[in-house]
Amino acid sequence: MPFLKNQLHLTATDMGIMSALFAFAQFVASPLIGRLSDKIGRKSVLTAGLFLFMASEVLFALTNKLMVFNISRVIGGLSAAMVVPTAMALAADITTKRQRARVIGWLSAAFSGGLILGPGIGGILAGVSYKTPFWAAGALGLISAIVLISLLPSDAETSKIRDAEATTVAAAKPSAHPMTKEFWTVPIIILFTMILVSSFGLQGFESIYSIYVNEVFHFSLSNIALVLTLNGLISLFLQVAMFDTLVSKWGERRVIRACFFLAAICVVWITQAHGKIAVMIATLVVFSAFDLLRPAITTLLTKASESNQGLINGLNMSLTSVGNIVGPIMSGMLLDMNPHYPYLVVSVFLIVSYLMAFLLKRPDQLQSATEK
Repeated sequence: MPFLKNQLHLTATDMGIMSALFAFAQFVASPLIGRLSDKIGRKSVLTAGLFLFMASEVLFALTNKLMVFNISRVIGGLSAAMVVPTAMALAADITTKRQRARVIGWLSAAFSGGLILGPGIGGILAGVSYKTPFWAAGALGLISAIVLISLLPSDAETSKIRDAEATTVAAAKPSAHPMTKEFWTVPIIILFTMILVSSFGLQGFESIYSIYVNEVFHFSLSNIALVLTLNGLISLFLQVAMFDTLVSKWGERRVIRACFFLAAICVVWITQAHGKIAVMIATLVVFSAFDLLRPAITTLLTKASESNQGLINGLNMSLTSVGNIVGPIMSGMLLDMNPHYPYLVVSVFLIVSYLMAFLLKRPDQLQSATEK
């Protein structure tokens, strides 16, 4: 990003708009595409999304015009809206409720693994040319689309699995239509609020973390790199090896409450710490709590309504996008006032969410509410 900015004489505002366009397109498109995938099938939407991703990356690699860069990012946001929530919805379709926590944990770990490996690989490829990472990403999009077309079950097969599971679980009771007030029960609203808060909290925490620990605790680049690397490894372990076990033993509600509580306590701890080791430990606890929060909330949401997985996951992604836009902007503004303000505000939101989590019902009660 800095090289692109300097090479093409772009402003920081240009770069900010470019990033915001991706999140905005994802925010607008996610619930619409989620509903579309409920109607026409997951595989079709996933395939189109991967081809759009390839087109976005290739377009970015081909141009040096700001307007075309922005168009590329809009296409990229649209592709993300088609791929990420649809993948989660497909996972919910082809698994039983017992399997779902493990599968969504693996999916979350796959996303985390990409976020860990992607920047490093991109940095290496940028040594060849600053456009090389985009060509490589476009090639990966094409390969993914081919693999998906070849190996995933057809929409018809997926629908049969989904209908059979929905019939078994719901005992032939139809789910409430998502545009009716029966669907928007208090627990559903609470879960969506938690999605917004968790994404807002994570971005509010993460977006200024490097600046904060450098200014307040004098972290070096190697200190920051160590924390982020350890977080990546712990994140993969928790989501792959521990998430299903924790949900099976405690249930989603207890996991959500524990994660919000630990995150709030450790965010406050960071503002009061006096040494690097204490800050590093608290940071890893906060990141780990968020890594478990998102799949736990997503798993609980997928159990709320068997027939609206696309819409639910689309709304999930849209609210995540809102948090991704608002969180960094708010934290940056507060950081200019006082270094500790962003984390104190984030901790307040986390504490409120912890208290809201006590209003959640069990998955079977949650689904019953949406079926009345």
